Amino acid sequence: MTSFTSISPIDNSIYVQEDFHTKEEIEVLLNKAKNAEEEWKNTPLLIKQEYIKKFLEIIMKSEKEICLELAKQMGRPISHGIYELKGFNERAQYLLNISEETLKNKETSKKEGFERYIQKLPLGTIALLSPWNYPYLTSVNILIPALLAGNCVLLKHSTQTPLVALRYKKAFEEVGLPAGVFDIVYLNHDNTHKLLEDKRIDGVFFTGSVKGGLAVQEAIKDKFIPCGLELGGKDPAYVREDAHIDIAVDNLVEGSFFNAGQSCCAIERIYVDEKIYDNFVKKFVEKTSLYILGNPCDKNTNLGPMVSKSAARYVREEINKALKKGAKSLVSEHLFSMSEVGTAYLSPHVLVDVTHEMSIMKEESFGPVVGIMKVGSDEEALKLMNDSAYGLTASLWSKDIETCKILAKKLNTGTVFLNRCDYLDPELAWTGVKNTGRGVSLSPFVYDSVTRLKSFHFKL
Repeated sequence: MTSFTSISPIDNSIYVQEDFHTKEEIEVLLNKAKNAEEEWKNTPLLIKQEYIKKFLEIIMKSEKEICLELAKQMGRPISHGIYELKGFNERAQYLLNISEETLKNKETSKKEGFERYIQKLPLGTIALLSPWNYPYLTSVNILIPALLAGNCVLLKHSTQTPLVALRYKKAFEEVGLPAGVFDIVYLNHDNTHKLLEDKRIDGVFFTGSVKGGLAVQEAIKDKFIPCGLELGGKDPAYVREDAHIDIAVDNLVEGSFFNAGQSCCAIERIYVDEKIYDNFVKKFVEKTSLYILGNPCDKNTNLGPMVSKSAARYVREEINKALKKGAKSLVSEHLFSMSEVGTAYLSPHVLVDVTHEMSIMKEESFGPVVGIMKVGSDEEALKLMNDSAYGLTASLWSKDIETCKILAKKLNTGTVFLNRCDYLDPELAWTGVKNTGRGVSLSPFVYDSVTRLKSFHFKL
């Protein structure tokens, strides 16, 4: 296969068609990156910052065109695209603003007759593999710190959203970024493996499935290089008896169904105290029923199609498996005229009478479905929340902050929220445990991921 197509979930038509890079073209790109490394590493940070600032200005000026492209490439409502771009800019500006302080030499204590310090040096050439679901947000987390730290970057974006990578390339060309510092690659699975195992790749950062993460590890098994893996999630929420129900419902409905639930940190399972369970479920169903499923290019649509027919088919199969085991679906699909078997359009589903014997409560759904369970205590909720192969985020909903601090320490996740969910704060480390992967993005700690340390010990 020498080319690929991006099929729009709106109408199953071909939206983008591009040729995969050949092995010869990949060789050229790798050599360009290696040849650019030394000059870029030694380019003053102030100049690197100016390149990034101009790059961001160009991307943000294309807001309307980008929102439309995202709608056509992966089905997100055009009215929601701006949220991704605002988040993209927020994260980039934060990472830009902390770069000088974070990358400066670390001085040791004073010792007479000696000069000692630790320097952060770039890894070299980094392969960045980004997904389609939040194509700007997921790529910016590593792209900006990697470049500011002095690395060259080869970006392989999902074949579902190739126009994102192309926009990056054109923007960097417009600002005059030196040749070889940033490039994009269109790769099939075989050539992706070959790129990652190549000795000229000095670091890999991948966002995607657990299966994809294992493939990345396999590709680099003969090298000792940094590897960041942001993989799946099955993020839970626990609504305690003292929670503000209306606030919890509003936020958890959005956390479950924004982007059609296609987010690693989407809410996929909710545990509710038995004393407020019925009221919570009633309000949750009422709120969910208000969604407008339709063509994402329609400004009134707030729930678009899933990324593909196959993705929608998988979620339907998971829902049906749960229903056969006794689960009940409380939001009628008949309320949503666009929802139809065999298409990418799938209405939001709220399931009750679910158990952890059902895969819908254990495996990542990555779609517009959430299961809600009744619990009798904090201990029961904690046990169920931790009963997962994943550990990205968890959210607690309560007015009792001190108790929630104790509960939060017992949750096996990278992030714990209180009275909010489905959000990435640029100042906090974005990380996970278990099958969610390894490594860190965002926060000052991301600069540790894209650099190596070198110690200087001078006797004067």
